[in-house]
Amino acid sequence: MGKNIVQKILDAHIVEGKPVAGQEVGIRIDQTLTQDATGTMAYLQFEALGFDRVKTELSVSYVDHNTIQEGFENADDHKYLETVAAKYGILYSKPGNGICHQVHLERFGVPGKTLLGSDSHTPNNGGIGMIAIGAGGLDVAVAMGGGAFYLTYPKVVKVELTGKLRPWVAAKDVILKVLEILTTKGNVGTMIEYAGEGVSTLSVPERATITNMGAELGVTTSVFPSDGTTKKFLAAQGREQSWIELKADPDASYDKVISIDLSTLEPLAACPHSPGNIKTVKELAGIAVDQVLVGSCTNSSYRDIMIVASALKGKKVAPGVALGVACGSRQVLEMVSRNGALADIVSAGARILESACGFCIGNSVAPKTDAVSLRTSNRNFFGRSGTPTANVYLVSPETAVAAALTGTFTVPSEYFCASTYPSIEIPSSFIIDDSMIQEPSKEPKSISIVRGPNIGDPPSNTPLDNAIKGVVAIRVGDKITTDHIMPAGSRLKYRSNIPKYAEFVFEREDPGFASRALENRKQGIHNVIIAGESYGQGSSREHAAICPMYLGVKLVVAKSMERIHKANLVNFGIIPAFFENPADYDLFELNDQIEVSDIRQCITSGISPVLVNRKNGKKATLKLELTPREIEMVLAGSLINATKNAK
Repeated sequence: MGKNIVQKILDAHIVEGKPVAGQEVGIRIDQTLTQDATGTMAYLQFEALGFDRVKTELSVSYVDHNTIQEGFENADDHKYLETVAAKYGILYSKPGNGICHQVHLERFGVPGKTLLGSDSHTPNNGGIGMIAIGAGGLDVAVAMGGGAFYLTYPKVVKVELTGKLRPWVAAKDVILKVLEILTTKGNVGTMIEYAGEGVSTLSVPERATITNMGAELGVTTSVFPSDGTTKKFLAAQGREQSWIELKADPDASYDKVISIDLSTLEPLAACPHSPGNIKTVKELAGIAVDQVLVGSCTNSSYRDIMIVASALKGKKVAPGVALGVACGSRQVLEMVSRNGALADIVSAGARILESACGFCIGNSVAPKTDAVSLRTSNRNFFGRSGTPTANVYLVSPETAVAAALTGTFTVPSEYFCASTYPSIEIPSSFIIDDSMIQEPSKEPKSISIVRGPNIGDPPSNTPLDNAIKGVVAIRVGDKITTDHIMPAGSRLKYRSNIPKYAEFVFEREDPGFASRALENRKQGIHNVIIAGESYGQGSSREHAAICPMYLGVKLVVAKSMERIHKANLVNFGIIPAFFENPADYDLFELNDQIEVSDIRQCITSGISPVLVNRKNGKKATLKLELTPREIEMVLAGSLINATKNAK
């Protein structure tokens, strides 16, 4: 039996375990990336683990999230990142050089390699033929030190693409269609592989848009073949030597096959407040629009910006609409500034935003009260824009620019003639200037790491007690994201100061949670979180586990849980558990006194623990889906503790 692309890459990197779907394997990681919102803690943990040098083929530290330096905190973190990179052998991409995923695709992505990133949209580089996976910062720290990354050997879903996109229909519409089919939940332990004749009609940036937003499906990653189109892109980046052909064997098998005829797709939008809430733009036509933002790691490539510039040329943004455009990298910004496209965007009345994550993570350009905001980014979770009452829709650049010009949701092909659709070719040569990527020091011993007053040590946890005795500190519903648990935006500047950042845990769900949980911890009362389906969606932000751990959370019981967050909970010694009977979720309410007896024995012996509600006497049997490696970490209280114990 032949192999598919996922199997070819994974099997070549397995260092522990067997390639059997559903079983845990450890894989060698070739490259890592971090960004500043998660990277500071990742490198603090790298130091805490005692590593003296990275052992990967390539590790890059990007600064792209918190570039608005209100106060000293972000600037101090950036200096820490710069000096850590210089000392330990890591490339450092300075603020302004661009968004990590876009820059990595342009300058470092290599077909057939593995990439682990402390950002959930690391699968962006699947567009170039990598197995690129988002993970918590601690997992990335271990990988930088030469350790394996552990994952469930996946089921593989094949998405067979046929036909060709019609004018004004975009790659964004492809992934929105996949989200409509597969939804945002139930895809844990799966990878997606794109195939079929339609693949050759998509450029590498278009492929990256599709794999990038595959993160919203909850899959581990998505990947495209490496073909002649990939080779052309790498050659234009001066990196043709990195190219290899990568395709599935003719007799490769898949766990599921989905067919999409690109020629039948129409413009789509993800409606508030979920990337999986899909409607056609035709259904939404006529809705007044207040704000349009083009950018983010999903849609900020040279092709995306040129589409927008071409559509805006000689026109003006509609009255009452605020349009902002952010190029994904300094390379893209320089190219559109030199060819005149940037002038067309400015002349139309757009704001030019920094080549950074910016509005996507809610740290700038928040919309007005009750606004309708169309964005080319990848997430529209409630409140993520910075304005809780705003309605954020996710759309393609084509749909976005049509709305900016008309002031309403508009089917692009009904505003622009099909014949006017710009033909944007990948340049034969991109402008290459890596001067904002700093090489590590050749004399690392001479480097003193700079630590500002906001930077603390990673918090520690204690080994698991014999029993959990405490209270339901919060009860939440379905699709609770890491943004709900640990808000981003302006709060992110405290990411290196866990006691301060922990003050904001669940602040949108329950403003009193943090103070209540901290007081319980001080009194020796364990905190337990009760949750619904798909708990922990969204960002790889491990602070959504670190800060609850600091507040004394020992157990999270959910109907279902997303991959990265579950792994982060284990990494920091919080037990992730599941209701054997989902209906038992209703047996527990806020402040109920609960107990799980002999929890250590249950974990080590494989016995299903029982969660007892001392208030009403009701009981719920729990499922623990922990590997032997994860059991060791939970018992020790964290991955760091388990690692130190093993030395």
